[in-house]
Amino acid sequence: MSEAQAETLNFQTEAKQLLQLMIHSLYSNREIFLRELISNASDAIDKLRFQAIEQPDLYGDDSELRIDVTFDQDAKTLCIADNGIGMNRDEVISHLGTIAKSGTAEFLANLTGDQKSDSQLIGQFGVGFYSAFMVAAEVEVRTRSAAGGDGVVWRSSGEDAYTLEAADDLPRGTQVILHLQEDALEFAEDFRLRSIVRKYSDHIGVPVRMVKAEMPAADDEDKDAEKDAAEPELEAVNSAKALWTRSRSDVEDDEYKEFYKHVSHDFDEPLHWSHNKVEGKLEYTSLLYLPKRAPFDLYNREAPKGLKLYVQRVFIMDDAEQFLPLYLRFVKGVIDSNDLPLNVSREILQQDDRVTSIRNAVTKRVLTMLGDMAKKKPEQYQEFWDEFGEVLKEGAGEDFANRETLAKLLRFASTKSEDGAKKTVSLDQYLERKVEDQESIYYLCAETFETASRSPHLEIFKERGVEVIVLFDRIDEWLMSMLTEFEGTPFVDVMRGDVTLPGEAKADEDKDGDDDTEDEHPLIERIKPILDDKVAGVRPSKRLTGSPACLVLSEDAMGIQMRRIMEANGQAMPASKPYFEFNPDHPLVQRLDNEADEDRFGELVEVLFDQASLAEGGSLQDPATYVERLNRLLLDLL
Repeated sequence: MSEAQAETLNFQTEAKQLLQLMIHSLYSNREIFLRELISNASDAIDKLRFQAIEQPDLYGDDSELRIDVTFDQDAKTLCIADNGIGMNRDEVISHLGTIAKSGTAEFLANLTGDQKSDSQLIGQFGVGFYSAFMVAAEVEVRTRSAAGGDGVVWRSSGEDAYTLEAADDLPRGTQVILHLQEDALEFAEDFRLRSIVRKYSDHIGVPVRMVKAEMPAADDEDKDAEKDAAEPELEAVNSAKALWTRSRSDVEDDEYKEFYKHVSHDFDEPLHWSHNKVEGKLEYTSLLYLPKRAPFDLYNREAPKGLKLYVQRVFIMDDAEQFLPLYLRFVKGVIDSNDLPLNVSREILQQDDRVTSIRNAVTKRVLTMLGDMAKKKPEQYQEFWDEFGEVLKEGAGEDFANRETLAKLLRFASTKSEDGAKKTVSLDQYLERKVEDQESIYYLCAETFETASRSPHLEIFKERGVEVIVLFDRIDEWLMSMLTEFEGTPFVDVMRGDVTLPGEAKADEDKDGDDDTEDEHPLIERIKPILDDKVAGVRPSKRLTGSPACLVLSEDAMGIQMRRIMEANGQAMPASKPYFEFNPDHPLVQRLDNEADEDRFGELVEVLFDQASLAEGGSLQDPATYVERLNRLLLDLL
């Protein structure tokens, strides 16, 4: 290097104001600096490659494009070097002396016509360089332009100023040398560097090389000396071509499976995937995976989620949640766009119409993938549903635009399930096998499948062969409050109101049910005073065949499941009174009707009420009194 006098220059005003903010606040992960520097090196190589189409002599004697990452633990330095387009003195001042100055943006502005489509590999970012100061006490940049002229050495400690000096012995391209801080020496370790480079550089279209790791011969000091004197051998760390950029016909299933493990950190193979390239007004590629197993934090809606985002093959972030709704948070994969806008940090996407358009398209792509799996591979879809069905139910209540599609994807246990809760039915299948004159989809919510399947409310439906959907997930009652019908067929909760069975005349609905019912059975007037304010009413039941009594919710009352969730969250819930329905044909009720002792009659009614509450999965308000009352009745019997 010549003995040229170093020149000290000040950063531009905006750089002084923003540099410290960027160094300390802009990036959430320190290792991102390496992503930024490798991306910048890739940009420089892409520029050279593009310009060399018309000016082949820019390559000179060095046409093998590459990025080298080397380190020196003793000197505490890390170097990222490329043999790309390089910079002259004015370009160094322009690009390294101004925050948010992008040489690539200016480069693209000078292109016209078809050249713009040919330059899609070129990045658009110029601020990432300054992330180097997160780990470096001082940064040194050595660069020489491919167009010729003297080289330039730029140095700064990230304060107000930087120095420049000329150099006459630099190769084409740019070397960024980081003098690492004491708390950043992990970035001068081979294993740590290799893992980061692999993570952030598989998308780079040129080799990213590091010194080849070799085990020295412990008993041969002469060989060690020869090795130290020789040039280190470099090897490519990255694959140099992103899998999602290749044609689907060129990618083997095993490659897709291995890439899934890379992007998801999952040891299992994916359940299914979809690889799609979109061209037109928006150009992007999506590679989406469905996992086999739910992650441990699936139900934590605040946990990091989303797709890996690339822009022109430059890795931007791991968890781009803007591209999928929250109920599809289990989907893994990659979005690679050519023209998505990003804010200055490259980590927070600007919310505009392009982001929304891609989000809508990717959401439909996932739902289509699920729909195809459900039709062509029902057993595989059942496997998916067992892991992620409860989360997908969130979408049926939240995503109005796709509610019809989501409803077709829902699966439920039913009273006709062959293998209990493990065998599910779709709503389409339910409608296909409904009985004659059935105009509703019947369902029942309970705490567990066992509780639901044995509910007294199902007795008349089982007797008449009417299928009832059995719901027992915590989200189900909320879901059914949102999902009121399917393809024109309304949902009816069999635990609510005076249920109309298939074939029954709807004209009964026009009658005053309570007044007419009270005249139908003499027990009503005897039971009412005993239960008093515990119930909204007393009536004979047409839904019971084997049980003596049940409790029925009014149409607008909150269900047991939802009430428990709200109470668990500390919310005080208003009292809700059920209807008490009794089975006039049950022997116990007939014996009750003949009971002359009013005290004994009252004890029996209270026991029936408590048993009805227990049968539907409810809890007793006064368990001790229930036990005492039952014991007295047993003693009388004995």
